[in-house]
Amino acid sequence: MVWARAALGPWMLWGVLLLVAPAGAQRGRKKVVHVLEGESGSVVVQTAPGQVVSHRGGTIVLPCRYHYEATAHSHEGVRLKWTKVVEPLAFTDVFVALGPQHRAFGNYRGRAELQGDGPGDASLVLRNVTLQDYGHYECEVTNELEDDTGMVKLDLEGVVFPYHPRGGRYKLSFTEAQRACGEQDGILASAEQLHAAWRDGLDWCNAGWLRDGSVQYPVSRPREPCGGLHGAGGAGAGGGAAGGVRNYGYRHNAEERYDAFCFTSNLPGRVFFLKPLRPLPFSGAARACAARGAAVAKVGQLFAAWKLQLLDRCTAGWLADGSARYPIVNPRARCGGLRPGVRNLGFPDPGRRLFGVYCYRAPGAPDPAPGGWGWGWAGGGGWAGGARDPAAWTPLRV
Repeated sequence: MVWARAALGPWMLWGVLLLVAPAGAQRGRKKVVHVLEGESGSVVVQTAPGQVVSHRGGTIVLPCRYHYEATAHSHEGVRLKWTKVVEPLAFTDVFVALGPQHRAFGNYRGRAELQGDGPGDASLVLRNVTLQDYGHYECEVTNELEDDTGMVKLDLEGVVFPYHPRGGRYKLSFTEAQRACGEQDGILASAEQLHAAWRDGLDWCNAGWLRDGSVQYPVSRPREPCGGLHGAGGAGAGGGAAGGVRNYGYRHNAEERYDAFCFTSNLPGRVFFLKPLRPLPFSGAARACAARGAAVAKVGQLFAAWKLQLLDRCTAGWLADGSARYPIVNPRARCGGLRPGVRNLGFPDPGRRLFGVYCYRAPGAPDPAPGGWGWGWAGGGGWAGGARDPAAWTPLRV
């Protein structure tokens, strides 16, 4: 099965698409593409070249317009359908409209609607964009036996970050990598996102899963332990003395183990560092953040705050996965090197009192202690309690 196009004037037409999935199937549906032989009266669909860019929580228009080569046709009775490409030749339904009847599917309900900017406009307005919305969308226009389609790529502003859990490196199957990214406020990055991150300077000498099931890693500073001094990037990746994206190809996603490259976008809320009166064990981090109407920040939230909100703090703090990290926008002495980034101190003993904590407060969440916070015993006794058990401390305003 192949995609086929027929040239019609200045436009390129996709061929007729015939549905071969069972009735009612919405995900993983396959389409067979045939060449449209007749050109007379054909419907022509035009979409935006390149890609459209948004961010998490934003509103974006996926542009799509259509017209007829023969002027005798009416726009009435036209079916407009949007689907998302989930794998080659497999689609999931997003939105369909036939006259006054409109319907959105799945998690697009309440978020997707037609722009409706006059006859021939099939553009889709997508609100409250999520990480999962990233990808390619197909706009299909059908009138009786004639149809045409166009593709739109939705990209997101964001940041790619490497990740492995407390268990160590190269411990994740493909499914476990998907879950790990989700737990850290992200999704598995695409190959395109990893390549863009490499062009932006990402250098990471450990291979990780990507969304398409391939395993790759970016090297911006070539060295012997990381694929050699001259590089051997995969198809489409950089190479030579400037390094590149090393590509292991598609791996067995159930048996083989690697790290993960995750992607996240901007935050609707705020990440901030909380410095307690004394260093905290990991068990005290959640109570400290809760005292300020927040939760312990996830790894993806800290990366988003560093990259997109320019959070810069030369102090390590606990994160939700038990790691300790800190974000550096402006590199300086004693702050972990000469390059900006999120410094990673690994997974310290959770019982040791080493750090403060990075918290995340959702938008609209009140700060119960805007004047400050501290630790104490709800029954009184001040900040010094002799033999009192520190495990019984509760957050109190100061």
